Amino acid sequence: MKPLKSEHIRFISKVNRWLLILLVLMIACFFSWSENVLITRAIKVVGRMSVLIGSYWIYRKIISYGAVDTLRWHNPMVLIVYGIYLLLGFASFMWSTNVGYSSLQWFMTSQTLVFCYFFIRSIYLLDEFFPGHNVKLYNLLGNSSFILILVFVIGMWVKPEVFFRLTHGGEEARLGGYLMNPNELGMLAAIGVSGLIFDIYRNHRKWFTILKIAILFYALISTGSRSSLIGTFLIIGFHIKQSNNIKLKLAVITVMIIAAPYAVHKVVLKDGDSERLEEVLSMTGRLPFWKALILEGLPREPLLGFGFMRIDYNEYFSSTHTYAAKMTHNTFIQVLMNLGFIGITLIIFQMIFTFSAIARERKEKKLMIYGMLIPLIINSFTEFGIFGESNYGILFYQLLLIYVSYKKSNILSPKNRIYLKKRRPELFKDDQLQIIH
Repeated sequence: MKPLKSEHIRFISKVNRWLLILLVLMIACFFSWSENVLITRAIKVVGRMSVLIGSYWIYRKIISYGAVDTLRWHNPMVLIVYGIYLLLGFASFMWSTNVGYSSLQWFMTSQTLVFCYFFIRSIYLLDEFFPGHNVKLYNLLGNSSFILILVFVIGMWVKPEVFFRLTHGGEEARLGGYLMNPNELGMLAAIGVSGLIFDIYRNHRKWFTILKIAILFYALISTGSRSSLIGTFLIIGFHIKQSNNIKLKLAVITVMIIAAPYAVHKVVLKDGDSERLEEVLSMTGRLPFWKALILEGLPREPLLGFGFMRIDYNEYFSSTHTYAAKMTHNTFIQVLMNLGFIGITLIIFQMIFTFSAIARERKEKKLMIYGMLIPLIINSFTEFGIFGESNYGILFYQLLLIYVSYKKSNILSPKNRIYLKKRRPELFKDDQLQIIH
C-alpha cells in the first residue's frame, strides 16, 4: 500500500472534520432546543434537510477529488426488508388513525435513512480510493456523542434549571432537562463509550480518550438511566472478553469493581429505595401497560395495526388497569401496535438478516457493530428504540444497516477507468484496478 500524498492527507483531514460536524448536527436535530414547539420544529426541519444536503455534498466532493462510486450490494436482504417495512409504513397512511402524525414520523425516518446512505458511502469511497486514511466510523460516532454530552455536562453546572429534569415528584434530578429524555441521553453516552473504546485499541490519543470516556460515564450516571448504565457495563464486559491484553483486562475489571457498586446503588436501586427496586424488577413499571396494550389494544387491529407510529384510535392509549400513554416505551410492541402482526414479522426477519450479515464481517467491524448494537437494543426495550418514533437510535441503527449492506469493488467500467487515469494515475501503477469486460 502506497502512502497517501500530502494533498490527499489534507483533503481527508477536511473530510473527517466535515463528517464529524454533520453527524453532530444531525444528532443535535433530535434535541428540543427550545420550549417553543414551533421553533423546535423549524430547527429540526431546516437542520435535518441541511445536513442531508451536506452529506450528499461531501459524497460528491470525494468523487470530484478522484474517486468513482463502484460500491456493490453486500447482504442486500438487510436493506430490502427494511425498505419493505418502510413501504408498509407508507401504505399505512390509508388506515392510520392520524395520517398527519404517521406521515411526519415516516418522512423523518426516511430522511434519516437517505442521510445515512450518503454518509456511509462517503466512508466507503475513502476506503477504496484513499487506502490508509484515518476516517473511522467508530471515531466519528464516539466524538460526536462526546461533543454533545459535553454540552450537557457543562450546562448542568452553568444552568442546572435548563439541563436537569425533575422526576418522581421532584425528588430526583436527572440530566437532560426539557432538551432530551434522560434515558435517551444516557443511550447517547453509551454509544459514545462504545465508539471511543476502539480509539484505545489503536492507541489514538489514549489518555485524552480515557478522559472523554470518564466524562461520558459521569454524564451517564447523572442521567439516572438504568438501561443505559447496564448497556455500558455490557459493552465494557464485551470488549474485555474479546481483548487479549491481560493488563488492560485487569485494569478495566478493577475499575468496574470499584465503580459498579456506587453506580448500581445510585442509578439502578436509587439509593436503596424499595419502590424503585420494585420498579426495576417490573421493567421500569411498564409491564402492566404492555400487558394492556397486547390484551386490549392489539385485538382491535391485529393484522395491520393503527398506522405508522400510532397505538390507538385516539391520541393516547388508555386502560382501566394502567396509565395512559402516546407511545409504548418498547420498540417491538410499538411496531406490533402500529403495523400489526405483519409489521412485527417484517422486523423480526429484518433483524435476523442484520445479525446474519454482521456475523460474516471481519473481526474489527463485527466488534464495532456489536458494541453499538448493545445500547441500542437495550434502549429499544424501554424507550423509543430502533423502530419507534423518530430518535437518534434509529439514526445509529440505519448507519449500521448501510455499513453492512455494501462493500467496495476495484472493478471499473471503461468510463470510470478513463476518469481515474486522469485524476489518480498513481492507482494504476500496480494494476490494482480492473476493467469490466
